[in-house]
Amino acid sequence: MGESYGYRDAWPKAAEFPTVEAFHTATRKLIEARFAADGRPWAEVVHDRSLQLSREDFEQIEAELLGTGHRFEASAMVSYEEEPDKYNPPAGIADSGEQQTDEQGRRIVGSGDNVFAAADVEGTARYVSTVDRVMEWLTGGVPADTIAVIDDSGGTLTAPILGDFKAVVCMGGTVRSHLGILTREYNVPCLMNATLDGLVDESRVVVQYSKQAADAYADADTAESQRARIFELQED
Repeated sequence: MGESYGYRDAWPKAAEFPTVEAFHTATRKLIEARFAADGRPWAEVVHDRSLQLSREDFEQIEAELLGTGHRFEASAMVSYEEEPDKYNPPAGIADSGEQQTDEQGRRIVGSGDNVFAAADVEGTARYVSTVDRVMEWLTGGVPADTIAVIDDSGGTLTAPILGDFKAVVCMGGTVRSHLGILTREYNVPCLMNATLDGLVDESRVVVQYSKQAADAYADADTAESQRARIFELQED
């Protein structure tokens, strides 16, 4: 496409994620086809608004991607609730059926990257994935001992009540994400990029926030060894 436009290809490398690469490639091909069909030099068509891509164009690109059987990963539960057919189920409800335990016999139900080192936290895991739940807690108060389990790494959904959480577990983002920065400022222990396996809403857990803060630049093996674990507590 770069040669058709008369300049060096601006995208010599593939995108980091296949979904992004699929959208980029489809968009570039569509623009190139329209440019070729128009016949005018690029300098004459670049500002012609009649040739710009429309919402219908992007909906068609999305439909073609979904037609391959691909499903998106939800960055926030509102996406999944509004259009569930486009998205994979939330990661938090997955349960591999494996009963991994630590040396004390505690069942491991997840792990994540620790934003900052703090004391381990025992509390009740409560999923926070809808505006309705946030509004309920904003007006009536966050239940005591809440370890908030959040899908979206942006932090916008829970910002009004973030300081009332005992701790946070987020299934997206990194320790450098907005939510990680906010929890550090509020001094609320937080795991980012969490992988959950069988963690049920309202279950009692202990989260290993005493683990050293995750190194965002660590190699894969080191990063895995640094991950803090989440343990399910059995009722007596």
